Amino acid sequence: MTFVVGDVLTFAPNREYAVWHDRAVFHFLTAAADRARYVELARRAVRPGGRLVIATFADDGPTHCSGLPVSRYTADELATVFAPAFALLTHERGDHVTPSGTTQPFTWATLERSHEAPRAGLA
Repeated sequence: MTFVVGDVLTFAPNREYAVWHDRAVFHFLTAAADRARYVELARRAVRPGGRLVIATFADDGPTHCSGLPVSRYTADELATVFAPAFALLTHERGDHVTPSGTTQPFTWATLERSHEAPRAGLA
């Protein structure tokens, strides 16, 4: 098993992974260009048939976290953002209780990487 820790927007994958797990990173990407870069990085890093497991604030979740603005998603919205490179397999809603006792609704989704033809690397 390999874990990678770092800035996802500067990540340069040199191999493909079977699973990409994101619990509460994607929703901090509020700029369209950052979201597009993330999706492209996930497309490059996850092998065809591999899985992307992602948790973001749900559409009725908080608008800010740790003083930062966030984006909120339904499972269908996540499926749209990651298409056509990924297809939605499963989803569920989950409630996260913070240390202060606040409940934050999350959308969890598992998406499968499509078997599309590979594209050239990122510039």
